[in-house]
This record gives sequence, structure tokens and C-alpha cells, in this order.
Amino acid sequence: MSVTDLREYGADFTANPYPYYAKLRASGPVHEVITPEGIPAWLIVGYEEARAALADQRFIKNPAEVIDFVPLDTEVIGPNLLSVDPPDHTRLRKLVAGEFTGRRVEALRPRVQELTDELLDAMAPAGRADLVDSLAFPLPITVICELLGVPAADRESFRRWSNELVAPNGTMSEREAVEGFGGYLDALIEDKRAAGPQDDLLSALIATRAEDGDRLSLPELRALGYLLLIAGHETTVNLIANTVRLLLGHPGQLAAVRADFGLVDAAIEESLRYDGPVETGTYRFAREDVEIAGTVIPARAIVLVGLAAGARDPGRFPDPDRFDVRRDPRGHLAFGHGIHFCLGAPLARLEGRIAVRSLLERFPRLELDPEAPPYEWIQGLLIRGTRRLPVVW
Repeated sequence: MSVTDLREYGADFTANPYPYYAKLRASGPVHEVITPEGIPAWLIVGYEEARAALADQRFIKNPAEVIDFVPLDTEVIGPNLLSVDPPDHTRLRKLVAGEFTGRRVEALRPRVQELTDELLDAMAPAGRADLVDSLAFPLPITVICELLGVPAADRESFRRWSNELVAPNGTMSEREAVEGFGGYLDALIEDKRAAGPQDDLLSALIATRAEDGDRLSLPELRALGYLLLIAGHETTVNLIANTVRLLLGHPGQLAAVRADFGLVDAAIEESLRYDGPVETGTYRFAREDVEIAGTVIPARAIVLVGLAAGARDPGRFPDPDRFDVRRDPRGHLAFGHGIHFCLGAPLARLEGRIAVRSLLERFPRLELDPEAPPYEWIQGLLIRGTRRLPVVW
């Protein structure tokens, strides 16, 4: 099998990778590639194969078990839920999962609505805005920071650090971002320990004990705070912005939603399938040789599960390149599958539904800004979206 160098596809691949994934999938669900960052990896582009790989414990998350490599964030921050395997993963997830129940997330609905309304009030007089800066970013970053107990004055620092880590723009080095994050979290955790019980998630995690007395250590708390702050807002930013971009770019679908706002939930789910905020899962590593559909992924290889590629597999979703809010998109992999299924999925869905519905209700003439420059797409294979989304109303 030949190696496909994704770098050769250039900016066109970044803007619209789906035709390239379709071409790869036509010759098989698994391919050896060079990523846009120049890393050799095996990319899974078929839906059934991707879903199976997400639950296959031969593909592990801790690289130290198979190769001599420690990611910078693990080196500085410590291992988190996305970089450990059972039994460590089982233990950490058990300690954390109780803070992300559906009941607790639903209790946030009034505050999410209040924040959304405040942001739309601020937008209204101008008649035009960058939706990322005006709504899609500030809503989830405020929600996750309030949830964790991060002071409002520190949120812009988190944006700079997070952007550099998941969608680098060169404003600082990766090490500067990771070390800035880690040092801040250490200080915040110690402040909360000293202050005693408070009504926020980080304080609750500090106090959490399992039935056997187990609790999270300082490095584990630091790593968990790091993961929640990044994953808790970065993906939701692009869930909101991508959904609005898709609706405004498909007038018939937008009209259907405006005629029946009960379709907003369906529009969110179809957006997650059609152009979700996470293009490929974070790195996995083959513990041993693994055969998929006749192709052997060798032991120690880096494996990328194509969440976006699988979502356009016609074997699972008929006419997959059609954006259709009346489609049944159940089974999409936007939040993963298996033991690493996203803990924050209920919160992301809640924020997305409130933001999109409130925006469309508030601005009945909302449209993409016809004078805006071409989209600046986020680079890399992790996050899928645009850095800005200019709109007018």
C-alpha cells in the first residue's frame, strides 16, 4: 500500500477534506498517511471501522506503553482522561463522572440562556459581527470557567493558551502555552484548597472521594482542569459556529428551522455529523499488529480515527454530502464512542441548542456577510472550523 501525503493537498484539503476522504475510502477504509504536520500515521476513514476502532482496546491512548514518546502536555501537565487507559482511565472517569450527570447539566440551562441573551443584546446594535468572537467563543468559555470556578479576569489568558494548543496561530510556543496553563492551574487549585468548600466544579473535584477513600491527586486535578478547560469550550465554539455557518449556507434548511424551531435539536445533530467540530480523534497507538478490513496496522503505529471521514461514509449515511436537518443522524461519532466518549457531550449540546435557537429567533434576517473575506480555516486534523464567521442582520 502506498503512503498518502496529506500535505500535498494543501489549503484545499484544510478547507474541504471530504472529497479527499471519499477518494481514500473508495480504495479501502484504512490508509497509511503523512499528516499535515508531517507525522506518519494510519488513518481510518470508514464508518464501521472507525466506530470499532474507538472501542478497540488494542488501540491505546498512553504512548509510553509502546513508543519512546511523551507528549508535551503530558510531560508538563500530567496524564489526563484522553491519555490514559484502563485501569487508570476507569478510576479517573469514575471519580469525575458524577459531576457531569444529565441532571447537573440541565440545571445550567437558565444560566446558559442568560449568558446567551446578554451576548445577543451586546451584538444587536451593530448590525454585523464576527459570530465566533461575539457568541460562539464567549458563551462556552464563560460557562466552563464559571463551572470550574475560574475568575473572569483570567479567561482571555485561557483563550490564548487554548488556541495555541488546539489551533496554533504562532502567537506563542506550545511549551509557553502548556507551562502557562499548568502554572496557573496549580495556583488555582491551591487557592481553592485553602479557601475550603465552594460551589464550583473544581472545588467539588478537590473534595471528591470514592467509597474506598480514593481521591484525585494534585497532578490529576491539574490535568483534569486542563482537559476540561480546553475540551469544555474549544469544541463547543466550533459546534455553534459550524451549525450557524451550515444553516446560513443552506437557505432551504434554514427556512425549515425558522418555520419550526423544534428542528433546532435536529440541526445540531446533523451539523455534528455533516461538519462536526472534531475532525479526527486524538492519537491512539497500536499495542500490537491489528488487521482491519484486510489491512494490517503494525504494532507501535500512530492511529487516527477519522470522525469526520466516517460521518460521510455512504454505507452508513445515505447521500452523506447532503446537509439535511430532517435526516436521522443517530450514530454519528462526533463525540467519540466507547470508554473515551466525551463526558461533556450533554453540556455541548445544551449550549449549542440554546445559542443557535436564540440567535435565529433574535435576528430573523441573519445572513453570512457578503463582504467578508474568504474563510480562514483552522489548521490541522483535530479541530474543524473557521477562525471567524462574519454575519450581518
